[in-house]
Amino acid sequence: MPTGSQRFWAAVQRLFETQGIAIGRRWSGDKDSPGTVYTWSSSDGKSAKTHTGRYADYQKPPRFDRHSGGSPLVLTELGPTQASLVPSSDWKPMSNLELRSKFRRSLLAIPVTALVLSACGASGATNAAIPKISMSREATATTVAKPSSTTRVATAPSGSSHAAKGSASTPPSGSPPPPPGGGSGPGGNGSSKVVTGTGAFTLAGGQASKSDQAIMAASTNESGVLAKDSAKLTLTDVNVSTTGSSSSSDNSSFYGLDAGVLAFTGSAINESGGLVTTTGDGANAVFAYGSGSSITISDTKIKASGQYAHGIMASGGGSIKAINVTVSTAGASSAAVATDRGGGAITVIGGTFKTSGHNSPGLYSTGTLKATGATFDATGAEAAVVEGSNSVIVTSSHLTGHVNRGVMLYQSMSGDAQGEKGTFTETGGSLTALDGPLFFVTNTTAAINLTGVKLSDPSGTLLDAAASSWGTSEANGGNVTVNATRQSMTGAVDVDDISTAVLNLKDGSSLSGAINAAGTGKSVTLSLDKSSKWTVMGNSHLTVLRDSAGVSGSKVTNIVGDGHIVYYDANSNPWLGGRTYTLQGGGTLTPV
Repeated sequence: MPTGSQRFWAAVQRLFETQGIAIGRRWSGDKDSPGTVYTWSSSDGKSAKTHTGRYADYQKPPRFDRHSGGSPLVLTELGPTQASLVPSSDWKPMSNLELRSKFRRSLLAIPVTALVLSACGASGATNAAIPKISMSREATATTVAKPSSTTRVATAPSGSSHAAKGSASTPPSGSPPPPPGGGSGPGGNGSSKVVTGTGAFTLAGGQASKSDQAIMAASTNESGVLAKDSAKLTLTDVNVSTTGSSSSSDNSSFYGLDAGVLAFTGSAINESGGLVTTTGDGANAVFAYGSGSSITISDTKIKASGQYAHGIMASGGGSIKAINVTVSTAGASSAAVATDRGGGAITVIGGTFKTSGHNSPGLYSTGTLKATGATFDATGAEAAVVEGSNSVIVTSSHLTGHVNRGVMLYQSMSGDAQGEKGTFTETGGSLTALDGPLFFVTNTTAAINLTGVKLSDPSGTLLDAAASSWGTSEANGGNVTVNATRQSMTGAVDVDDISTAVLNLKDGSSLSGAINAAGTGKSVTLSLDKSSKWTVMGNSHLTVLRDSAGVSGSKVTNIVGDGHIVYYDANSNPWLGGRTYTLQGGGTLTPV
């Protein structure tokens, strides 16, 4: 028997298909009828092309090529047998995960009553008549083939990279990490009003101290320690434990509902020694909410085992300083150190931070996170994630991400983080990505600043700037500037056709790897000072080269070609005179 969930999503699929939208299915291959010739047209609104050929020819580039305007082509099949282009044998059901992703993007277009009626009738063979649905292009649905014509628009599937022609990127492995608020947790849907629960020990205003005690809380939405109304609380060798869960993961992440230790409404907590342990879902361990609220915590062991349960967290402008603490989280979407809606500032000095849950990075920033002399190990996610115009700044620390990539900078469009200018800065220490690229930038403009960091990435990809599943299709690329100072880097730099990259190497920095090997990058710039060097590991494509100190006569002294060709845009580099130059170790710098 199908489960309730399976019946519901099957009903959703039928609902959409009755409206002519194949939201629950995807094309599974190139089915070509022998001897059949098709005709199709492509246009970007400025110019048009007519194409004739077999269906396999339609499936190949240049169906997604771009004209000068840079707009995606919209393809209309005009052949007499166009209905056979999408026979049922070549369509297969989406997984529930894929279906949910498209369903969420299209939900606002559906009359709620129609959805409820469809869900209630999920077990039947047919559905009652459902009102016609008007879908916007942003819904990214694929139109079901009809006898007259079929239109296809390139879309990026949930959890994968942009699938445009010639994309240099590969789909990031795993699911994209949600913002730490996580609307899918228990209760979901956070309140627009500030929400607070109760506390096993509550200090409302005034001052107090507690030492050598155990404080336990077991009820839903109950913190172990709650300081509010500008209270001042000192805890020394106090063991705080909670077992209750939050009724809303959003309210937990936005306001600290159900946190183990919570500083609220302008209060300050100073905690040293002891333990903070939470086991419930949405039960963050240590939390500061609101401007003027602060926590200073030192030499404390912190453990959160539920999902949506972070170790140290601030939101709404709260601040935390953690000194020599030990933090571990075990649940999904449970970063060790995180901020959420309204931002916050967390400073970490020393200590160890370990996460083991799915989509639980070491650091997740929608504010300002700083760490010095600390160790972060995320076995189920990235080492660090920066969302929006926010930052992670680490010094003499060691970061390891085991899944997806090392560091991601992006804008989720969830409303939890404003702006699109994220920054990741690391000085000294190390950064390791055991899966995927070392850096991934999508749907944002980012700066990555590296100084003397030991980098490790077995995947062989240093940087991937590409569109993915966040943002508006065709406008959601990654735009990144990498500033390397006394920095050694190894690995490929991949840039897709709606993304840009600027690489600035100075003070003896080096890069070994191919840059924009596929030649797809919208714009790729490399800048080398006289003390820095690039060793080319494969044919590469640059839009702009800034290397006046390295070009001498017909040779380039600080680019080692190893027999490869570096192509440059002659129009963007008039100082090179459209000439071909010889690289060290063989290879050439060649105009296009």
